[in-house]
Amino acid sequence: MAQQIPSARALDTDFMFTKLNVHDLEAATAFYSSVTGLVEMTRVEAVIAGRPVTEVVYMPTYPGGPMFILAHFHDVTTPATGELIMGFASQDLDAFVARAEQAGGKVIEAAREIPGAGMRVAFVADTEGHVLQVTQIIG
Repeated sequence: MAQQIPSARALDTDFMFTKLNVHDLEAATAFYSSVTGLVEMTRVEAVIAGRPVTEVVYMPTYPGGPMFILAHFHDVTTPATGELIMGFASQDLDAFVARAEQAGGKVIEAAREIPGAGMRVAFVADTEGHVLQVTQIIG
């Protein structure tokens, strides 16, 4: 295991964003805004590899941090799910899970403590089935 945080700076590289492909951009935007508290920064109309796309870009959650982006390709009716697991930290795991359910998400794995790790985790799916792992550090 690394003794220090690795730096991609030696390669002149920073991790900048995660872009999640969704079908219903407005429903996904409502879900992520209400459940995670992410704040929409801008919307972008673009073309990627000849395909029109609309993107919702959220502000980073800390200075210099990576952004989260929702992308809807106009020619896709059902994006793939299971392509990634997005990780969120919460100081109140149960409240996060409740917000996810209230916003149309589903609990995949109920909150549980990880023995010896000092944390609780839960897995929820958003309105399109994309998986979120939510972690709460416990003291």
